[in-house]
Amino acid sequence: MKTTQILIAGFGGQGILFAGKFLAYKGLKEDLQVSWLPSYGPEMRGGTANCNIILSDTPVGSPIITTPDVLVVMNLPSLQKYVDTVAPGGQIYVDSTLIQEKVTRTDVEVFYVPATQLAREAGAGSLANMVLVGNLLQNHPELSFNGVDNVVNSMVPPKKAAMVELNMKVLTIGREYGR
Repeated sequence: MKTTQILIAGFGGQGILFAGKFLAYKGLKEDLQVSWLPSYGPEMRGGTANCNIILSDTPVGSPIITTPDVLVVMNLPSLQKYVDTVAPGGQIYVDSTLIQEKVTRTDVEVFYVPATQLAREAGAGSLANMVLVGNLLQNHPELSFNGVDNVVNSMVPPKKAAMVELNMKVLTIGREYGR
């Protein structure tokens, strides 16, 4: 695997940090070198939130990402702020339920996933983040969907056991979307 730099961004309360932690933990389970750097505003919900995740087979020198290979956005301000930072040839994943604006760049691959709508239809309205993660794992050439069940089981605490099945359901919905 080459080094893959992922930036996930949106509002607080959308599960931005959880999605990033999920990808980082999946990388750890796959014996990759990992960096996870969360950033969020002082608000509990509704403020800005983003997360830098680096997955690599070589040591990670810095947790800071200036030119992500992958951008996952869950709100319009994040798309507008970060769209031009994505490396040419990179990928952008957009929650098209919440963002109607289209990416005009032609040097990146863009995936419009109605993640919020798909999560709501699955009875898991708060898990749109994981719909996008499922789609990312399916469509990025350096990542895979293999082993997500182990990661979900490890990350969801026993007192929230019902969330294991729900997370797996929306991850699978994301993986299947657009196939």
